[in-house]
Amino acid sequence: MTDSPLDKILILDFGSQYTQLIARRVRESRVYSEIVPYHLSIDEIRSHQAKGIILSGGPASVRTKGAPRCDPKIFSLGIPILGICYGMQLMTHVLGGGVARSHKREFGRAELFVDRSSPLLRGLPHRIPVWMSHGDRIEQYPPGFRAIGKTGNSPTAAIQDPKRRFYALQFHPEVAHTEKGIQILQNFLYAICACRPTWSMGSFIHLAEEEIAQAIGKGKALCALSGGVDSSVAAVLVQRVIGKRLHCIFVDNGLLRKDEAKQVMRTFKQSLKLNLKKVDASEQFLAKLAKTTQPEQKRKIIGRTFIKVFDEAAKKVGAVDFLVQGTLYPDVIESVSVKGPSATIKTHHNVGGLPKRMRMKVVEPLKTLFKDEVRKLGLELGIPKELLYRHPFPGPGLAVRIVGRVTPERLDHLREADAIFIEEIRKAGLYDDIWQAFAVYLPIQSVGVMGDERTYENAIALRAVTSQDGMTADWFEFPHDVMKDIANRIINEVKGVNRVVYDISSKPPSTIEWE
Repeated sequence: MTDSPLDKILILDFGSQYTQLIARRVRESRVYSEIVPYHLSIDEIRSHQAKGIILSGGPASVRTKGAPRCDPKIFSLGIPILGICYGMQLMTHVLGGGVARSHKREFGRAELFVDRSSPLLRGLPHRIPVWMSHGDRIEQYPPGFRAIGKTGNSPTAAIQDPKRRFYALQFHPEVAHTEKGIQILQNFLYAICACRPTWSMGSFIHLAEEEIAQAIGKGKALCALSGGVDSSVAAVLVQRVIGKRLHCIFVDNGLLRKDEAKQVMRTFKQSLKLNLKKVDASEQFLAKLAKTTQPEQKRKIIGRTFIKVFDEAAKKVGAVDFLVQGTLYPDVIESVSVKGPSATIKTHHNVGGLPKRMRMKVVEPLKTLFKDEVRKLGLELGIPKELLYRHPFPGPGLAVRIVGRVTPERLDHLREADAIFIEEIRKAGLYDDIWQAFAVYLPIQSVGVMGDERTYENAIALRAVTSQDGMTADWFEFPHDVMKDIANRIINEVKGVNRVVYDISSKPPSTIEWE
């Protein structure tokens, strides 16, 4: 979207865990934002024609050798700049101020005393709670700057040079813990950068359709439709532009939730009229999975098998020039992250590994959107809300919700338990309060009693969490009567299960999924 006429804010990423949150807060204020690596050249930065720049936080200290530095010429572009945390310290260091280690580090909640004469802090109360996360502090202002906010530990918690329109904050306005943080960001966007609040899904659709038409032209495109939010929205958006020249392939891998394959075909082929073909490859997937119990091996097998099945189905479509993928903005950001290669927690299965010999150009119409924006876009495109707002589902499906070996019998038992769990959650009116809920099959047998007879059967673990974005999560506290009904139904209705347990682990240290 770099050529769009929308007002834009550019965010230079120095590695903060909150960088994506800054971009989301800007977009929630209806101003378009993009995240770019901190080391982008001045010519590349200038080409974005941004109305303002935000320097993100980061884990480094400007006092250490090799700390990330942006091109100092950004301070000569003549546009407003807001530094946050590390961004504040970098701005101070580059512009001639002094940064030193704090005698007392400041992490968590602090009270900010506000100079309300500053255009950045205008309209705020005299004192507000803010969220701090730093070990360095500003010892000397750069020439032209003065303090506009302080805390008990930081006499320079906020500074400004209004003549050059440079502002900096030691705290994080983008996090929910900072009261009035959105107002601070909006003061920067509207009053200082003069951005217009024109970013919306309507404006995105118009621009995206132009880009799709230009990219695909009169060619044909292929899309691997999983039934998940991302691929579904991407497919419906592209179909609006090229119609039946989009060929969608839905691979039923036998690892889906109860009746999911039927629902996908009913929604997308019948209701939304997609040019969709289903390939039932469940036996092929299950045969490949039969000999492994290792989570990473399961994921790799599923990924390789999917590529093979999809490749074979694609050949039957004939010559195709383009591959449509539901890549989202966080995926793009992570691929150019300041942090470098991340530790592999889990291998995520997607279509990114399709064979090079397919020789298709990739079209990613959602690559500038966050997940919440994709859902809003889906509503604009007429996709049913119940599909768009379903809980996340892993690419490898139920294979990573069965601890140990994946068998048809275990899949059947898990599907039934999972369906009961979700049905009872919906009945209790709790579904939308939960980020993700699912059942896990545990091949751990324990003694039970049913009908005066001893049983020795398996357990089902239930997992339900609350979260904003899946990066961190807390377990959901069910009312006892709801949990009792769920457990009773699973034990009574699912064959081979005599015990139900509830997972009360948070993320971190646990992950949301078990495998």
